[in-house]
Amino acid sequence: MHTYSKGDKIFAKVNSLTSIETELPFSYYSLPYCRPDGGIKKSAENLGELLMGDHIDNSPYRFRMNVNETVYLCTTKPLNENEVKLLKQRTRDLYQVNMILDNLPAMRYATQNGVKIQWTGYPVGYTPPNSNDDYIINHLKFTVLIHEYEGSGVEIIGTGEEGMGVISEADKKKASGYEIVGFVVNPCSIKYDPEVMKKHNMYDNITAVSCPQELDKSQIIREQERVSFTYEVEFVKSNIRWPSRWDAYLKMEGARVHWFSILNSLMVIFFLAGIVFVIFLRTVRRDLTRYEELDKEAQAQMNEELSGWKLVVGDVFREPENSKLLCVMVGDGVQITGMAVVTIVFAAFGFMSPASRGMLLTGMIILYLFLGIIAGYVAVRLWRTIKGSSEGWRSVSWLVSCFFPGIVFVILTVLNFILWGNNSTGAIPISLYFVLLALWFCISVPLTLLGGFLGTRAEAIQYPVRTNQIPREIPARKYPSWLLVLGAGTLPFGTLFIELFFILSSIWLGRFYYVFGFLLIVLSLLVIVCAEVSVVLTYMHLCVEDWRWWWKAFFASGSVSLYVFLYSINYLVFDLQSLSGPVSAILYLGYSLIMAVAIMLSTGTIGFLMSFYFVHYLFSSVKID
Repeated sequence: MHTYSKGDKIFAKVNSLTSIETELPFSYYSLPYCRPDGGIKKSAENLGELLMGDHIDNSPYRFRMNVNETVYLCTTKPLNENEVKLLKQRTRDLYQVNMILDNLPAMRYATQNGVKIQWTGYPVGYTPPNSNDDYIINHLKFTVLIHEYEGSGVEIIGTGEEGMGVISEADKKKASGYEIVGFVVNPCSIKYDPEVMKKHNMYDNITAVSCPQELDKSQIIREQERVSFTYEVEFVKSNIRWPSRWDAYLKMEGARVHWFSILNSLMVIFFLAGIVFVIFLRTVRRDLTRYEELDKEAQAQMNEELSGWKLVVGDVFREPENSKLLCVMVGDGVQITGMAVVTIVFAAFGFMSPASRGMLLTGMIILYLFLGIIAGYVAVRLWRTIKGSSEGWRSVSWLVSCFFPGIVFVILTVLNFILWGNNSTGAIPISLYFVLLALWFCISVPLTLLGGFLGTRAEAIQYPVRTNQIPREIPARKYPSWLLVLGAGTLPFGTLFIELFFILSSIWLGRFYYVFGFLLIVLSLLVIVCAEVSVVLTYMHLCVEDWRWWWKAFFASGSVSLYVFLYSINYLVFDLQSLSGPVSAILYLGYSLIMAVAIMLSTGTIGFLMSFYFVHYLFSSVKID
């Protein structure tokens, strides 16, 4: 928490220029804007900020607490051909300038079709309808909302960038000051006479100006034009308190739709899952009860006339094809699921503040690294169960530590070359590449190997029945079983797609996403539905004497990722129509592919582990000689 006295100097910071049309961030100082007196200084950025393409620099915009003023900044040199081309391109691509004051992003209110909407940032310029001319935004009207803070016998110490403050007992002196609780910008374009403006020095006070409505009084973007930059600031006292200052940013658009649609999803899915589970429980229990009620002689006779799942008793635990890959994918799935659950729980309880930029992503990466120990343990224990020995556990552990991170690394490298080619600040710096590689090979890999070693020491899961030497022939089917597996993904997708829309909107349309409580409910529901769908499909396959259930159990719930990816393409085509150019589409599809792979591994693992437990329980409940 920062408190300021009257007249204290506060400098705004600037983040990367962003656009919902291109999704390529660029540095603020790539355009001919005024530069601060002491030169450009970068703010310290965490891992998450760097990966998200945040590029926070200092700016010349200086405010004096509770002093209303209109200030001159600078006049540019005559614009050259390259600068004009760049300014026009950034204006046409709807680039926004993102400014930050006391860790609050600048907010702009606009009226569109009679509806008041809010945006973060302000445009580089604008192009009037039916015109080929572009105009630059060179005058900013800032409204800074302040709350007068009065303390009695307390003093604020340890104020930090992330809005964390420590209040300690002080002398009996009364401490008071102002807190910044809102930051609103109203941009406009004004044509100044450069010869008159040049006589001023930076931060000279000038007479207040009003935004012109006529285009001939606005600053056009063309060669040899000299642009003068000015701003005015007004401090307005507000009743908003420090803890509530982010509320204005976190209001989700269409909140009512959000609530009702998720509630509808919950009801439908609970209803479907309930029906599925009741039918299934009755079927299995009836089979087992009927079997256990018979005497030994009748059981022996029944064994000769067995049908359905009891016929595959000698094959149900036969080693699946590509068993090593299955173990690796299950290990990675456990790691991703653990990371998602812990992150969302922490965020739902308010530990991941939006004021702490990039903390969500940083937290996810650190969690993923340390959960490698669990991934290695699960994968190697499953490997031992399938193979009956620990031989080859090192290669399983290595593959677990390299499979999913390897896929992400390859996709990010391809996307990074595209970003580098476009000189975007979204490109990961070479130094960060080495940091990520160091984290991967110095923390994740050793922990996964340690987890694998612990897995060799754990007791292997014992199968309740013996496997026959010769595999049983699987009866011919009227339709391919994979069709059923692909269709099964629609049920988990039904729980997910509403929330997916809001998440995609927050990522690609620059909105804040902060309804983690709902996301936690949806995640819990997704886990339940994935488990149920996979178990039901496994049971259906066993009933038609198909004992190859391992991979089908994995993909029954994992196939939801196919629908997620197809929905992402649908979102790109119908909701992101503003996205322009193949570069933006490739970036979007690349990140969507990473998300789909992570969802496949996570949901597939949930389904597989539940099915494994079910099959083990089912065949240990009935004694077949």
